[in-house]
Amino acid sequence: MLTEIKTAKQTIEPPEANLSDAFDGAALFNREVSWLEFNRRVLDEAMDENLPVLERLKFLSIFSTNLDEFFMIRVSGLKEQLEEGVIELSSDGLTASEQLREIGKRLRPMLKRQVSYLHDTVLPALANAKINVEPYKSLNSKDKRKLDKYFRDNLFPILTPQSVDSSHPFPYISNLSLNIGLFIEPNRNFTQKNLRHLFRQKRFARIKLPPTVPRLIPINEKNGRFTLLEEVIAANAEHLFPNMKASDGYLFRVTRDADIELREDEAGDLMRTLERELQRRRFRFPVRLEVSAEMPEKMLKVLTVGIGLGEQDVYPIDGFVDIPDLMQLYSLDRPLLKEKPIPVVHPAVLLEKKSIFDELKKHDVLLHHPYTAYSSVTDFIAEAAEDPDVQAIKICLYRTGKDSPIVKSLIRATELGKQVTALVELKARFDEENNIEWARRLENEGVHVVYGISTLKTHSKVLLVVRREKDKLARYVHL
Repeated sequence: MLTEIKTAKQTIEPPEANLSDAFDGAALFNREVSWLEFNRRVLDEAMDENLPVLERLKFLSIFSTNLDEFFMIRVSGLKEQLEEGVIELSSDGLTASEQLREIGKRLRPMLKRQVSYLHDTVLPALANAKINVEPYKSLNSKDKRKLDKYFRDNLFPILTPQSVDSSHPFPYISNLSLNIGLFIEPNRNFTQKNLRHLFRQKRFARIKLPPTVPRLIPINEKNGRFTLLEEVIAANAEHLFPNMKASDGYLFRVTRDADIELREDEAGDLMRTLERELQRRRFRFPVRLEVSAEMPEKMLKVLTVGIGLGEQDVYPIDGFVDIPDLMQLYSLDRPLLKEKPIPVVHPAVLLEKKSIFDELKKHDVLLHHPYTAYSSVTDFIAEAAEDPDVQAIKICLYRTGKDSPIVKSLIRATELGKQVTALVELKARFDEENNIEWARRLENEGVHVVYGISTLKTHSKVLLVVRREKDKLARYVHL
């Protein structure tokens, strides 16, 4: 027997929409915390024991370079809010100061984990593979003499130590530069009494590690033996400070604000405005101080006061400072310590010795980068540049390499009388100077260069080739 169920007809009014209730702080992730959790997953990749050791080192390096950008852009923005007294809550209801505290709370354990894994797992694994980073102090006399000669020939002429006293203010510390901090005082052989009186107190001195010199100095590269640049410099400090006694040296590194904000009212000449901002970026305010964990409290005080940072901005590193410098080891010819390269595929239809245009007339060609060789695209542009029937080439350039075959083809097309237009995105973060240089060169060669919209970024690799075919114009596109 079936039972019939009857219901009274009801009209249900939908509740009035209240977006503030739907998206209250408890329902949303904090943007900065979410990014830190993303970078934690990068660190997790570094600890995947299935990866070859140099790949794990690479992920440790990526974790650090990601953090550099995070501090230069995101943390600097929060600090700027504090400096300007802006009360702007995040989507989850936190103030700038609360977000900065949360960043420090979450990040410090990650950094300890990163450095511990490097020293406890990655470096021992490299040593087992006969790649050793050896302390200068542990080397024999022969190796030390070799490195001391390297110092005299290659380092001493380019180093400029700076000390701090009443007539020498605290030096400017450039963004992401690696520095040795130490104290100096007159030694017993200092005979000039008047100068001895001036220098009788210990003074702080700073030696900037030259960015043009590799951090890992080969002791015997064939045998995979290296030592650290800073240790060679510290061991030869007497040459930099004659008649002075130098204390042990400790590394430190400053991160500065690097964000560039272009207001619409400043965008009349985008290139000139951007160049001015790039000049200013070199002298932006500091946001982070990384120091060797063993650094004495007195030296740390000198740094924080001189640089203008507080205790919450200091990140002691109990191990190797600036891990990305170890990526120098990745260039060693040790294929068993790396992932096998991704096999690159060349579309069969484009390998045949005929015009790419003839093939594209028949059908589209799917390219799956990075598995499909990007030379398929560069070859297409090169052919378009030389093809007498091509009338115009239009392209978007976001990041362009130092020796770009695409740029060479665009210049060649202009030389052959074709209409060439390039949208060069000047605001590609940390590639601005490179893109400005390319934009100028393209303009000088006759390419029509546009810079996009001042308040937006054009992040794409769009290419349009216009070709005359019989009595019409055909368009070929790479998206």
